[in-house]
Amino acid sequence: MQGPKSLARIAYRTLSAAAIVLLSVAAAHATDEDRPFLPQLIVSSTIPANGDLNPYGVAFIPDGFPGGGTLLPGDVLVSNFNNTQNLQGTGTTIIKFTPTGTLAPSVLPGQNGNAITFFQSNLAGLTTALAVLQRGFVLVGNVPTTDGTTNTISQGSLQVLDRHGNLLETLSDATFLDSPWDLTINDAGAQAQLFVSNVLSGTVSRLDLAVSSKNVTVLNKTQIAIGYAHEPNAAALVLGPTGLAYDPQTDVLYVASTADNEIFAVSHAGKATAPVTKGTAVFADSHLRGPLALVFAPNGHLLTANGDAVNGDPTHPSEIIEFTKAGKFIREFNVDAAQGGSFGIATVLSSGYGFNFAAVDDVPNVISVYALPTHLDPR
Repeated sequence: MQGPKSLARIAYRTLSAAAIVLLSVAAAHATDEDRPFLPQLIVSSTIPANGDLNPYGVAFIPDGFPGGGTLLPGDVLVSNFNNTQNLQGTGTTIIKFTPTGTLAPSVLPGQNGNAITFFQSNLAGLTTALAVLQRGFVLVGNVPTTDGTTNTISQGSLQVLDRHGNLLETLSDATFLDSPWDLTINDAGAQAQLFVSNVLSGTVSRLDLAVSSKNVTVLNKTQIAIGYAHEPNAAALVLGPTGLAYDPQTDVLYVASTADNEIFAVSHAGKATAPVTKGTAVFADSHLRGPLALVFAPNGHLLTANGDAVNGDPTHPSEIIEFTKAGKFIREFNVDAAQGGSFGIATVLSSGYGFNFAAVDDVPNVISVYALPTHLDPR
C-alpha cells in the first residue's frame, strides 16, 4: 500500500514528466518559428578579368585547409573552359569566390564580376577535373584546342598548384592522363587516391599519391575502367566519361558516362590492378540527358548534372538529377531555362560555414552557392 509521501512523489514525477513534455513542445514551436523558410543562396559571376567563359569544374575549400595562402575554408573555386571569344578548350583561369565575404555590386550576365583570379594557366581548356587536397593543394586538368573545334583537340594533362595559386608540377601521361575531363579524390591526408576520367580514350585511371606539406608525388598509376563511349560533338566539343564519385566505405567508384547516358559502378576501385569494361550500370533513367558532373550529397544520394547533349528535351533543360546508389530516381532540379547550362557541381560536408552546395550555369556564366540542410552522411 502506498503512503502519502509515496503518492506525493508519484504525483510530482507525473507532473514533472508532463512539464518536460510541455517545455519540449514549446521549444519545438520556438525552433520552428525561428527556422527560416528560404535557404541561403548567393549567385556570382564566374568571369575573371581576362574574360574567360564557360565555367566547368567546381570545388569547395574544406575545413582544416592549411592557412597562409590565398584560400580559406568555405571558398569556392571554378575552372573556365572557354576564352573571352567563347572558343571551347581555350580557357586558362581558375576563379575564387568567397560566399561568406563582402560581395561586389551585382553585374549583368556577360560582364566581369566579383570573380577573383586564383590561377592563370599557361595551358588551355581547364576542365571539370578540379579538386582540392586537404594538405593544401589544388589539382586541375585540361583538354586543349587551338580554335575551339574538335579538329584541334590534343592531349591534356593535370596541373598541381599550391594554396597561393603557384604551379608546382604538370603531370602528363599518354595512357593514364591523356584527357582529364573530371576527377575525384579519396583523401587520407598523407596518402590519397586520385580517380581521373579521360574523355578522349573513354577510360578511368587511378593515381596513388603521397602528399607532404610541400609536394605531391605519384606512386602508382592504374587503369581501372575502359570501354566508355566517347566521340566528338559539335555543341559539347567531346563526349565521354565525365563525373566521378567515390564511396570509400564500399570501395565503389561511380562514373557518369555522358555518351552512354548512364551511371556505372566500378567495384574495388581503390584496389583494382586491371581494368573492367565500364562496370555495372546502376542508373539508366529517362531523366538522364548526357550526365556530366557527379557528386555525393550529404544524405548519401548521388547528384549528376545533365548537359543536354544526349536525349535532350527543351521542356527539361539544364537539370541536376538526384538518385540513390541503388538507382532510384529522387528528384530533378533546374538551373537554367535554356539547355546546356548545367555542368560542374560540388558538395562539402561542413557546418562551420553554412554553404555546402554549388552549381555552375554555363549560359550566363555564373555560380550559385547554397546553404542547404545537412544530414549525417550514411556512407
